[in-house]
Amino acid sequence: MERKSGERTLLASVLLSSPGPIVLGAALLMGRSATQLADFVRRTAELGATLVSLVIYRILYRRGGADQQQKERLERTAGTCVGLAMCLSGAAMALIALLAKGATVGNVLPALIIASLGGLTNLWFWLRYRKLHRQTADVILASQGKLYGAKTLVDACVTLALGVVFFAPHTAAAAVVDMIGSAAVAAYLVVNGVVTIRSASVGGAAGT
Repeated sequence: MERKSGERTLLASVLLSSPGPIVLGAALLMGRSATQLADFVRRTAELGATLVSLVIYRILYRRGGADQQQKERLERTAGTCVGLAMCLSGAAMALIALLAKGATVGNVLPALIIASLGGLTNLWFWLRYRKLHRQTADVILASQGKLYGAKTLVDACVTLALGVVFFAPHTAAAAVVDMIGSAAVAAYLVVNGVVTIRSASVGGAAGT
């Protein structure tokens, strides 16, 4: 029963995460800030990470399972690929933050709404994954719990940054907060990418 709950939660994570990159990508055509662009890349990377986790979870538990060696190899491969993608995204965002010079153009309201709602949704998923991990001690669910805990914190940071940009555009405060928000997203991606790679190298993530 817990395995089914874990799969349903992973599937719900993928489905609810999918609109974010699409909406933010469209929003970039209306207005752009360093934080908004960084948030688009972050959400795309996170969607990929969760999708990989869902595929691996199904392979391990819906097709008669896999032996321990196969399980560890799958988790290592997925963790390393996701970690590298997050590190590369973080490096790209740091470069964007340096080159953007705090420029703010157009309407960031769609991104602000997405970040606010995303923070509440991610908080629920974080609590859900923690509960499932306590019931199953599953490595994949544990890593998703850590991911969603970090996503909740970053969404709060992005919401604050875009809120200042929206309510006080073209001001020194907006430029500074926008830059800080972009840097925070970049740091988040790099740190979590390194943690993911290190966890994969020792056979999987630790529990939450």
